[in-house]
Amino acid sequence: MKDYRRRDIALAAALSGVAGYVDAIGFLKLGGFFVSFMSGNSTRLGVGLATGHLQAAVTVLSIVALFVTGVVMGALLARRVGEGRRSAMLALEAGLLTASAGLFMAGFDTAGVAAVVLAMGSENAVFQRNGDVGVGLTYMTGTLVKAGQRIAAALTGGDRWAWGPYLLLWAGLTTGGAIGAAAYTHIGTLALWGAAALVAGLAIWRLVEEREPA
Repeated sequence: MKDYRRRDIALAAALSGVAGYVDAIGFLKLGGFFVSFMSGNSTRLGVGLATGHLQAAVTVLSIVALFVTGVVMGALLARRVGEGRRSAMLALEAGLLTASAGLFMAGFDTAGVAAVVLAMGSENAVFQRNGDVGVGLTYMTGTLVKAGQRIAAALTGGDRWAWGPYLLLWAGLTTGGAIGAAAYTHIGTLALWGAAALVAGLAIWRLVEEREPA
C-alpha cells in the first residue's frame, strides 16, 4: 500500500470497518452466514454439501452469486466513471446499504439481505486499479499475509513500518465487527442505517476532494 496516500489508507481502514460492521450484523441476522466474507461461506458450502444440509448450501450459493453480482456492478461503474472517481463507487455502496436498511424496516428481509450483500460486493471496486482490486476491504487473509511479509522484511533490513497499513485494515474490520455485533444486539437491522450514513458521508467527502483543483 506504499503507493497510496495517507488519506486513502484512512479511507480503506474506514471501509474495512464498515465491512466488519455489516458482516457482523448479517452473520447474526442470518444465523451463521456471512454477507461479505465469502471464504467462510465457501467453507460452509462444502460442509453443507458433505453433510447433506442442502438448504444451507442453497443459501450460501445465493449469497455468493449476489456478492459476485455486486462486484460486477462496482467494477462496471468504476470502468464507466474512471477508477479515480471513488465517490461514485461509495455512492453506489451507500445507496445499496440505504435500500437494505429500508427493506428490513418494511419487513422485506430477503430483499434486504440481497441489497446488503450487493453492497459488500460493490465495496471492492472503491480501490479498483487497472481492473483489479488494489486494496482488499472485505477479506483479511491476504492482508495478514502481506503484513507478515512486511514484518519479515523489516526484520531483515527493509522498511520498518510497511506492515502498519495492513494491520490497520485488519484492526478496522475487527473493530467494526465488534461494534456491529453490539449494535445488532440493541437495535437489530436498524444498525444498518449507521453504516449507510457513514458511507454516504465518505462519498460526499471524496466528491468534494475530487472537485478541488489539482
